Amino acid sequence: MSSEELTGVQKAAVLLIALGPEKSADIFKHLKEDEIEELTLEIANTRSVSPQIKEEVLNEFYQVCLAQQYIAEGGITYAKELLDKALGGDRAQEVISKLTASLQVRPFEFVRKTDPSQLLNFIQDEHPQTIAMILSYLTPAQAAMIMSALSSEVQSDVAKRIATMDRTSPDVVKEVERVLERKLSSLINQDYTIVGGVDAIVNILNTVDRSTEKHIMESLEIEEPELADEIRKKMFVFEDIMLLDDRAIQRVLRDVDNNDLSVALKGANEDVQSTIFKNLSKRLAAMIKEDMEFMGPVRMKDVEEAQQKIVGVIRKLEDSGEIVISRGGGDEIVV
Repeated sequence: MSSEELTGVQKAAVLLIALGPEKSADIFKHLKEDEIEELTLEIANTRSVSPQIKEEVLNEFYQVCLAQQYIAEGGITYAKELLDKALGGDRAQEVISKLTASLQVRPFEFVRKTDPSQLLNFIQDEHPQTIAMILSYLTPAQAAMIMSALSSEVQSDVAKRIATMDRTSPDVVKEVERVLERKLSSLINQDYTIVGGVDAIVNILNTVDRSTEKHIMESLEIEEPELADEIRKKMFVFEDIMLLDDRAIQRVLRDVDNNDLSVALKGANEDVQSTIFKNLSKRLAAMIKEDMEFMGPVRMKDVEEAQQKIVGVIRKLEDSGEIVISRGGGDEIVV
């Protein structure tokens, strides 16, 4: 009997047996309950494995992992070229075929390897919902470049759609991929793919230039005030105060209530605490430390509220131009 006669579950069982209990236990942590049950039953029913089958299964596993790595690095064509050299044409095609049948390649893989300025030409005239879905699959930096280049009306519409996007049908994703890249094989997981959401638009807005971010947020505050508030709370968290220079931190602390500062620091890490303390006078730092020591246990809710108040002060000062938050977009330094 050879490994070719084994089912996928049987091969998986052989692989786990070969890897040993510790590594197999780590793999189980990432599986669904029904998958664990099926594999456990198969392993229990596997009495012995010949060295030949074990070797064949391990080799196949290695080849599939290698192919998946090549696909992630440069797409299917790139993977095929490298596998041809490593395994030979027939074996390379066989491995690629197995991947297309059983493994997931993240949608729009080819798009993430396309220059954003070129991609903009393809999608700028698309419906805002289509643009939102595509941007959700890009890296924040790529999405930010495209978002910044869209018209102001489309920017806010796309931002709202990304933030409120939940689950997208694989058929819809596949159709959009087909239009953008007809020649590339689309390997879509048959489960509904979760994209977008508030975190996605926060990552993008944290990367775009300040003027684009401000325009989008102002539009959202008019059209979707609750959504805008949720996004704003996530855009700059309390720990990001370390992104400010000492002068900006000192300016922020002048507008912060000492009691709020004591409570906020109670739940902060040591780096944040030391950063803030070094920007306070020795007398005030000692007083804040004393307050923190004697206030006893504090509810996390109170800590978060106090930290959010300070974040509010920071955003207000940034909006007025009194401080500058270092960000990854195209902000210009004015001297």
